[in-house]
Amino acid sequence: MAKEKEDKKSAKAGSYSAQDITVLEGLEPVRKRPGMYIGTTGPDGLHHLIWEIFDNSRDEAMGGFANDIEITLLPGEMIRVADNGRGIPVDVHKQTKVSALETIMTTLHAGGKFGGEGYKVSGGLHGVGASVVNALSTFVRAEVHRDGGVHMQEYSVGKKKGPVKKIGSSKLNGTIITFEADPTIFPTVQYDFNRIVNHVRQQAYLVKSLRITVIDARELDISVPKAGDVFYMREELTHAPSMTFYFDGGLKSLIRFYNKHQKPLHKTIFYVEKEEAGVAVEVALQYADDISSRLLAFANNIYNVEGGTHVTGFKTSLTRTLNAYARKNNLVKDSEENFTGDDVLEGLTGVVSVKMREIQFEGQTKGKLGSVEARGAVETVFSEAFTMFLEESPDDARAIISKSILALKARKAAKAAKDSVLRKGALEGMTLPGKLADCQSKDAAESELFIVEGDSAGGSAKMGRDRRTQAVLPLRGKILNVERARLDKMLASEQVKNLVLALGTAIGDTFDIGKLRYHKIIIATDADVDGAHIRTLLLTLFYRYFKPIVDGGFLYIANPPLYKIRRGKETMYAYSDAEKTKLLGKDADLAEEGEEAPVEEGDEIDEAEDTPKAKKSKIHIQRYKGLGEMNADELGETTMDINNRVLKQVTIDDVQDADKVFDILMGEDVFSRKSFIQSNAKHANLDI
Repeated sequence: MAKEKEDKKSAKAGSYSAQDITVLEGLEPVRKRPGMYIGTTGPDGLHHLIWEIFDNSRDEAMGGFANDIEITLLPGEMIRVADNGRGIPVDVHKQTKVSALETIMTTLHAGGKFGGEGYKVSGGLHGVGASVVNALSTFVRAEVHRDGGVHMQEYSVGKKKGPVKKIGSSKLNGTIITFEADPTIFPTVQYDFNRIVNHVRQQAYLVKSLRITVIDARELDISVPKAGDVFYMREELTHAPSMTFYFDGGLKSLIRFYNKHQKPLHKTIFYVEKEEAGVAVEVALQYADDISSRLLAFANNIYNVEGGTHVTGFKTSLTRTLNAYARKNNLVKDSEENFTGDDVLEGLTGVVSVKMREIQFEGQTKGKLGSVEARGAVETVFSEAFTMFLEESPDDARAIISKSILALKARKAAKAAKDSVLRKGALEGMTLPGKLADCQSKDAAESELFIVEGDSAGGSAKMGRDRRTQAVLPLRGKILNVERARLDKMLASEQVKNLVLALGTAIGDTFDIGKLRYHKIIIATDADVDGAHIRTLLLTLFYRYFKPIVDGGFLYIANPPLYKIRRGKETMYAYSDAEKTKLLGKDADLAEEGEEAPVEEGDEIDEAEDTPKAKKSKIHIQRYKGLGEMNADELGETTMDINNRVLKQVTIDDVQDADKVFDILMGEDVFSRKSFIQSNAKHANLDI
């Protein structure tokens, strides 16, 4: 009995030793199939290495054992993650007969999150994080400050370079992991400072009283710190760009952050935090005067980009609760239909967070929560609390219901407009718009759609294209800014309607990515301010209403040349001012800009030697202001020919950051847009 009490006391104190580390299987498959563990070997997978190590430090903070985490980007694209937690155990593991540190770093599915009292709640459940990072790095060093000592071990491509060694004494506690990603696994090893900042900002909101610092020391003339050096390098890196986050407001603060460029419909932010059936549930929300919604989901503080069971529970409960309140308080007529899930989500900014000991994700990247019990817990907790919120805040409730009624009416109007567009196309035999010059191929995988600006560019593109696989759709003027327009108004725009019909996917609730007629949709606008504006309007349309096209990697931006350079009989194209300067070289003084001129060639006399020598040809430069200025063969050769052209694929690295940028640049918050433009004006390259 005394022994049982002692064990419970130890557990309560947060015991964490070698006996808490459970081993499931080996490490070897990681390098063979890295995508199974980090999703991709592109930028997402590269940054995922940081998240795996960071999550381990964050889990220490969630357990109350750490309150400070530092991520440092070192020269040579090395990453260093340090925390002041308990430190990874270094005593010998009974099962593996080696140090627990070595076990965690070199064995797949080894960690303190399968059982024991190492962690009550954690984001990492598979125990693969540190070992996967180790397997995919050319160099890793683990440094542990624990029990008065400093212990260190180094690794390369998942294999230890020597035993765990005690290299000194320390009064600190914590773990430092330094790693260098393997360039044979990752085609490009270059980290995005802003992407890291955006990720950890969320975590600082989610873990109260946790300080997170990100330091970019890549441009400093420093060496990688030796093992046993100062635990934190902040004094050495005072001149490096850095960001530090610390919030006490939790999810409410996160809602304020995402709504700072919006006009809230109610001042009070709804918030509830309660445990139900072993699941800790937190929900915060606020409606804004906007037609888009922002719903973020977290499970054990891991961002679930694909949602999951907790999101399903939230949406179900939100729809049911608002319908019940509206009926009960006679805010909708008995004859009117119920709100749908889309109706009640319009204008919503919400965060759903659950924490649970036994958790299941779909895939190692943890993009979707699969734990069934999370759905019922969220439904119960949110339904009770939100019903009370509506009853106690009738003005806020009325504003929310009014927003949903407006969304319902707009949905019905949009459906009528959409059906009218599609029905009209079918009845008149013009399923495809008249201005579309379609390609001959019916195979979407090889078909391309060029969206060009105006009839002039459209004419050149139609003549310069490969008719078998390339279609051309010219747009007349600037399309509607869909950031401020609902679907019914959008479909009243001839330009938007033509594009919807050309894509073949339909739009709104009937959108079907499987019916996309072209697997390369290429925006080709002029290289001037108007062209950039039209491109931005099109990107807004695709982001808000055709996001699966962007997510699927089907959207591209053409990169036509800025200059045509003729030197004698040689013709070259430059795609930037820097490339033009490089092509001209020492002969820049011979260059003339303007309309096409005949090439001048011949002999001249060298007065010093009185012998003939070749006369240098004048160099003629033509600056293209728009695609319409290019001949069909020029446009075809430089911008449409798959053997010569340069395309930029449109991707979304951070959904929330992209959403915020569209809100600022295309929304109604003039002050925020002005501030953004002033802050970023130095980065602009305008040709007016």
